[in-house]
Amino acid sequence: MRAFSAIIGRELALALRGGGDVLTLVLFFIITGAIVPFAVGPDKALLATIAPGIIWIAAFLAMLLGLDRLFRPDHEDGTLILLRHAELPLSATIAAKVIAHWLLTALPLILASPILAVLLAMDLSAFWRMVLSLLLGTPALAAFGAIGAAVTVAIRRGGLIAPILIAPLSVPVLIFGTGAISATQSSAALLFLAALSLMAVALAPFAAALAISSAED
Repeated sequence: MRAFSAIIGRELALALRGGGDVLTLVLFFIITGAIVPFAVGPDKALLATIAPGIIWIAAFLAMLLGLDRLFRPDHEDGTLILLRHAELPLSATIAAKVIAHWLLTALPLILASPILAVLLAMDLSAFWRMVLSLLLGTPALAAFGAIGAAVTVAIRRGGLIAPILIAPLSVPVLIFGTGAISATQSSAALLFLAALSLMAVALAPFAAALAISSAED
């Protein structure tokens, strides 16, 4: 457990030492949502109607921005080889990196979501459903992202390919995430989101470990 926590701490320390990556993700998330009122006009009823889809698309795209640094820096400097032969299983190491990835990408977006709620004219009940849906659904996006990053870790410019690989996997998350913000479908969609995240977080470390081992052998 100590090694597992140490990897999470290492990932957080490296990201914070790297500077403004987290700020870039948050600004991208906010700007993606903020330009919508300029495109569709100031109709508050229309903005509130399309807000769930906009917020989930903005969150998905923002999380993609941080995907390339999940495994690639460790692959390039040889750290990934050392982690493969460490006492902690590679799947557990990847699970720790997925947790750190969620803390560094999804959590800042959730904290910034009130800004988009105001810009998109969401009411208070829709806002809380949005926060809950992001909390339940973004772990699945982080887990799917880990699979895509692992498959492309040894491929030159693989960061451009990974989003294409994980987009089909992420479609159910976007559908249920959007539905969870709707007042009529919220309960069932939230349950599906939770189930998707549990399944993805449980299986993705093993799939990513297999992909990394195959790529480096």
